[in-house]
Amino acid sequence: MSVNVSAYHSLMQKVDACNARLVAVSKTKPKEDIMTLYELGHRDFGENRVAELVEKHNALPKDIRWHFIGHLQRNKVREIAPFIHLIHAVDSLRLLREINKRAAENDRIIPALLQFHIAEEESKYGFDPQQATAFFNELANTPAPSVALVGVMGMATYTDNEEQVVGEFKLLSDTFSSLKSAHFSQEDSFREISMGMSGDYPLALAQGSTLVRVGSLLFGDR
Repeated sequence: MSVNVSAYHSLMQKVDACNARLVAVSKTKPKEDIMTLYELGHRDFGENRVAELVEKHNALPKDIRWHFIGHLQRNKVREIAPFIHLIHAVDSLRLLREINKRAAENDRIIPALLQFHIAEEESKYGFDPQQATAFFNELANTPAPSVALVGVMGMATYTDNEEQVVGEFKLLSDTFSSLKSAHFSQEDSFREISMGMSGDYPLALAQGSTLVRVGSLLFGDR
């Protein structure tokens, strides 16, 4: 068995203690590994490639809650719109508009997170925190009623400098608080902070993460 079941139980104890949730990142992993965790009661799984996600959704139990965690191309949204549980990485207004369109076609409201660029690496996607005001001004003029914005997402710099990582996670947590106060004070559904992966999830939990995205600790290296 390639799934580390003992690591899963240990991780779940830590996540539960922080009132957070675990998204088991199953990208590139076989369906049998997903079923190992499914049979332990796990339901939240993350994928970052649309074709692989659709294939797994078609083959596996329909009560799995699929999370799309990678950079999502607009021309791929329609393929996951009928079933996706949460899109973690809305990084542009144009993508939000496309999700809204495809959600309406499927008579759904699709939950999504706004991705913020909190790391030093230029390769990572996301809004700068300062761009949020312009984004919400545009959204106020032309709403997207078939998308439910339920929180924020970010990825820290890949570094051994824990102080830097903590600072980046704190920036995302502070961004969430600012958005909550300014735009979602009456919305209980705006509650998610998706941050933390296999190498830094304890730091993320300490800064208020509600969703950690963990793959290699559970499934081994890719």
